[in-house]
Amino acid sequence: MSDAPAAVLSRPRLRAEVLIVLGLSLGKSAVYAIMRLIERYYDERPIGQQSTTLNPSLSQIDWFDLIYQILAIVFALVPVALALYLLGAGGASAKRRLGLVRTDDAGNLRPWWRDLALGAGLAALIGLPGLGVYAIGRAIGQSVRINTNGLPDLWWSAVILLASAAVAGLTEEIIVVGYLMTRLRELRWSVPAVIAASALLRGSYHLYQGWPMALGNVAMGVVFGLFFLKTGRVGPLVIAHWILDAVSFIGPEVVPEAWIDALNGD
Repeated sequence: MSDAPAAVLSRPRLRAEVLIVLGLSLGKSAVYAIMRLIERYYDERPIGQQSTTLNPSLSQIDWFDLIYQILAIVFALVPVALALYLLGAGGASAKRRLGLVRTDDAGNLRPWWRDLALGAGLAALIGLPGLGVYAIGRAIGQSVRINTNGLPDLWWSAVILLASAAVAGLTEEIIVVGYLMTRLRELRWSVPAVIAASALLRGSYHLYQGWPMALGNVAMGVVFGLFFLKTGRVGPLVIAHWILDAVSFIGPEVVPEAWIDALNGD
């Protein structure tokens, strides 16, 4: 059975929809990140001496911390659900439109390992240069020190970190790549403009880490955008992003501390 066609929306309605989705999600994050970067340069300390903590603890009481972490993960997925819901208007399959399911247009099942292999390859392609960008940014004093784990040393911390990595992958790739690029193409933007918009948005909400990391994420956005336009599949991008963040979140707990200090320029 073929999918129902996507609903045809007017251009003003599409523009309003995009602004609403981004305003509830990563567009809002971009605005705060820009303001945070400006604030960092107003700080008396050089930006290289500042730090940011990803996955911070949310309560001094351990079981409240766990509850808040779970709630944060659940509510972070609401904009993703909204984007998929909007793309599925008219009965169309949003998951198939974005290549989130492992079936082709004829309904044939795709081997799962292909998406995993593609995701791992993309993660390696992006991850190693990304470490270099971070090291260079630290060396020139323009990137903040990134602490990827602010959670207490408890049994559930690793689970929350892995879940947070999955949420980041789903949120960024479905909204910034799948949803945004699909809608901009429907608004008749050119291919270069669509890729640039997606990549610049990705870079902008990483500005709180410093401009070198933002530029690195712009480059990542270009690669991911080209992949999506060529394949029509966002699934491998979600896997790649999850691998990158999972390694980033869990890695400092298992590698020698001297390696982390060297990467940070300490």
